[in-house]
Amino acid sequence: MKAFYTILLLIVSNIFMTFAWYGHLKLQDMKISTHWPLYAVILFSWSIALAEYACQVPANRLGFQGNGGPFSLMQLKVIQEVITLVIFTLFSTLLFKGEALHWNHLAAFACLILAVYFVFMK
Repeated sequence: MKAFYTILLLIVSNIFMTFAWYGHLKLQDMKISTHWPLYAVILFSWSIALAEYACQVPANRLGFQGNGGPFSLMQLKVIQEVITLVIFTLFSTLLFKGEALHWNHLAAFACLILAVYFVFMK
């Protein structure tokens, strides 16, 4: 169950992270934050990032082998990166018009699948 909860927390964390990093661009695109000063955009993003950290830190503590979890540090990082790119791909293709998947993106995802394979290989 620790593996399941770790991955679930990483998914939630990365949803918050993606909105913290790129959500302000969508708000600008929607003409909501067009005139916000940079410090307001940063504070907005930081407030979302706090929720991201509230999930990321427990995920790493729960999942790390040194704390009795199932994953090595390298495995945690590769899992997190794959989740990040999947969440970002969904976010960018669903919320931003003009962003589309191309063959090279699919090739990159294949490489990520290989990275997961290799990091878990004994």
